[in-house]
Amino acid sequence: MIHALRAFRHRNFRLFFYGQSLSLIGSWIQQIAMSWLVYRMTGSPFLLGLAAFAGQIPILILAPLGGIWADRFDVRKLLLATQVLAMLQGLALALLTYTGLIEVWHIIVMATALGVIMALDTPLRQTFVPQMVPAKEDMPAAIAFNGFMQNAGRMIGPTIAGMLLVYFSEASCFLINGLSKVAVIVAILLTSVMPNSRPASHPSLLRGLTEGVRYAWDIVPIRLLLPVLALISFMATPYQTLLPIFAKETFGGGADMLGFLMGAAGFGSLLSPIYLASRRDVRGLLRVLLGGMLLTGFTLMIFAYSHLLWLSMVLIALTGLGIILAAQAVGTIFQTIVDDSMRGRLMSFFTAAFLGIAPLGSLAAGALAQAIGAEHTLFIGGACCIAGAVALWRQMPRLRASIRPIYIRLGIIQE
Repeated sequence: MIHALRAFRHRNFRLFFYGQSLSLIGSWIQQIAMSWLVYRMTGSPFLLGLAAFAGQIPILILAPLGGIWADRFDVRKLLLATQVLAMLQGLALALLTYTGLIEVWHIIVMATALGVIMALDTPLRQTFVPQMVPAKEDMPAAIAFNGFMQNAGRMIGPTIAGMLLVYFSEASCFLINGLSKVAVIVAILLTSVMPNSRPASHPSLLRGLTEGVRYAWDIVPIRLLLPVLALISFMATPYQTLLPIFAKETFGGGADMLGFLMGAAGFGSLLSPIYLASRRDVRGLLRVLLGGMLLTGFTLMIFAYSHLLWLSMVLIALTGLGIILAAQAVGTIFQTIVDDSMRGRLMSFFTAAFLGIAPLGSLAAGALAQAIGAEHTLFIGGACCIAGAVALWRQMPRLRASIRPIYIRLGIIQE
C-alpha cells in the first residue's frame, strides 16, 4: 500500500489532490441536483437525456482545442481560468433556482456552458499531472489517484446531494458546488511547478490538430483503443442518465434513492484506482481493460431487470468498477507511451472518446428508453459491451506486439 501512495511524495500533487477532490464532490452534487430537477419538473426520460447531452457534447467538440492549448500555453494559468468560470456557473444556477425563475431551458443552457468549461479543463488537468509529478516511476500512481478523486467525488457527492434534496432544495446543491471551486483555485495558486515547455512559434490550430490526429493514427495501441473507449462511453455510461427512472419507478424512491444508487456506483468506481495505484508498472493493463469491459456488460444486463434493491446496489457498484477499470487502463497506457510534445492533444482525444461520446449515448438512451423502456435500453448497452470485449480479445496479439517495442524503448520491460 505504501508503494501505491508514492505520488503523495510530491507537494504539488498533494495540494491539487485535496483541492480538486472537494471541487469534484461539488460537481457531482450539482449534477445529481440538475438531473433530479429536470425529472421533477418534466417527468420525461427524453429531456433527461437531452440535459445530459447538452452538458457533455461540448467535450466531444472542444476537448481537442483544450489539448492544443495545453501543448502551447501555461497549463496552470489556464486551469485557474476554467475553475473560476466553473464557480461562476454554479453560483448563477443557484441564483436562478433560489429566485424561482429556473426553467428547463435554463438548465440545458447552463449545462451547456459548464460542458464548454469542462471540455477545456479536462485535458488541461490530465496534462498538469506530469508537471506535478516529475518522477516517471510515480506517474502510474499519480494517474490512478487522479482517477481516485474523480470517483470519490462520484461516491460522496450523490449521497450528499440526496440528503440536501430531501431537507433543502436543488438551489443549495448548486450553491455548494459554486463554493467548492474555491478549494481547487486556492490549491492551484499554491502549487509551484515548472511551466510546460512551449515552442517559440506555433502552427495553426488546424495544423496542430492534424498533427495530433496523424500521430494518434500512426500508433497502433492508440488507434485501436480509442474506439474501444468510445464504445464503453456510448453504450455503458448512459446508465447514469437513466438512474432517476430506476430510483422513482423501479424502487419507488425519491432524490435520496437516486443519491444511494449513484453513491453505490461511485463506491465501485473508487475501487478501480486503488487497485491500479497498487500495481508496480503498466504491464498487464490490456487484461485489465478486457476484464473491465466484461464486468460492465454482464452487471449492466442484470441490473436492468433487477427489482431487489440490495442486488441492484451491488450490481451498479460493479458496473461503475468495470467502466473505470477499462477507462483508466486505457488512460494509463496512453500517458505512458505518448510523447510529451503531443501529450495535451492525445489526452484531449482520450477525453473526447470517453467523456465526449457519452452525451451521444445519453441522448440515444433517453430516446430509446422513451420508446422501449429504460430496462431494455440498459440491457442492450450491456450486451454491446460484451460484444466489444470479444472484438478486443481477438485484437490482443496485435496490441501486445505493437506495445512491446515501446515498453522496451522506455525501459519498462527488458528485451
